[in-house]
Amino acid sequence: MIDTLNAPDLGANFDIPEIDLGFDKPREKTRVVVAMSGGVDSSVCAALVKLSGYETIGITLQLYDHGAAIKKKNACCAGQDIYDAKVIADQLGFPHYTLDYESKFKQSVIENFADTYMQGATPIPCVRCNQSVKFRDLLEMARGLGADCMVTGHYVARVGGVENSQMHRAKDKARDQSYFLFATTQDQLDFLRFPLSDIDKDDVRKIAEQLGLVVANKPDSQDICFVPEGKYQNIVLNLRPEAGKEGEVLHIDGRVLGKHNGIINYTVGQRRGLGIATGEPIYVVAIDAPNARVYVGPKEALLVKSLTLTEINWLGEKVKSEDELEGRKVLARVRSTRPPIPATLSTAQGWRIIFENPEEGVAPGQACVLYDPDTSIGDLGERVLGGGFISSTQKVWEG
Repeated sequence: MIDTLNAPDLGANFDIPEIDLGFDKPREKTRVVVAMSGGVDSSVCAALVKLSGYETIGITLQLYDHGAAIKKKNACCAGQDIYDAKVIADQLGFPHYTLDYESKFKQSVIENFADTYMQGATPIPCVRCNQSVKFRDLLEMARGLGADCMVTGHYVARVGGVENSQMHRAKDKARDQSYFLFATTQDQLDFLRFPLSDIDKDDVRKIAEQLGLVVANKPDSQDICFVPEGKYQNIVLNLRPEAGKEGEVLHIDGRVLGKHNGIINYTVGQRRGLGIATGEPIYVVAIDAPNARVYVGPKEALLVKSLTLTEINWLGEKVKSEDELEGRKVLARVRSTRPPIPATLSTAQGWRIIFENPEEGVAPGQACVLYDPDTSIGDLGERVLGGGFISSTQKVWEG
């Protein structure tokens, strides 16, 4: 529920959204931990929580080396971000703490990032970060502080009461982050709150400006937070020097087209930067990590008829066994930038997603997020049913 309230103590007389976090006790006795990345979204969340009358505690994570963090700009949890979060907390008058999670982040996210590329797959570190450091370790810290809930600045909706809540898309569909939050467990979702679920990004910045927050015009974070200038290969090579092993680039028809200097430079669906001229558009269609081979071919060779999932997280209807989900109709989304398409879930032998029409650019290592077609608005179901990581694909082309 969102109403409006005035904030005369901050100098101006204007209306800002008032949030109700859904507890049956006085707000001043409801302790809320706000995960503050130092950006405008989480800063506005902290402001809304505080101004709506809740006992507010801000926590920011330092996720990588402090020296490197100071130099890294426009990224989550970097040096300037930590400082900005502290300034916001001081301005609004609530305690703020910075926690050193560098070792946890390296183990849970960065090491996994490197290993996934070594396996010939394409990692999705933002999901791993939410899955581990933020929604596991930080959430447990919040519980340890006696919090009633933890608030984040994600653009996603939580629908329902204190227990058995559902995850839905945010109002601002262009900013919706449900794809990156599919691994949130039911227990975590019940403890979390997302104040930006009904607020557009433009309005978030307006709120920040009205409140005089120093981050009102701060640019959004770009690229992967721990990868400077988007050069992820340097990170992988530093951790796994063997990632630079040379190998062959082969056409799916068997022709050897050239050499490469490491499979980490390629991902399924890639077209640019292949360094090979064939007179026709070609794409990376498969990566054979054990043999250091990269297979390329025409666009139609990317088409996938089904895929298999691992590390499943289910947020849909409660079932006694997975057998009850056999044949369940879903909308499946294989990348954050691609629309979901109709598919069928099969659980007879592991978790398999069978597309009604072939999908392209499906890369092992990425997430496949499932939405409920019965809650559709437009081309995408509102309710998130869960999902998993893509472990393998079954192509239309059988080379």
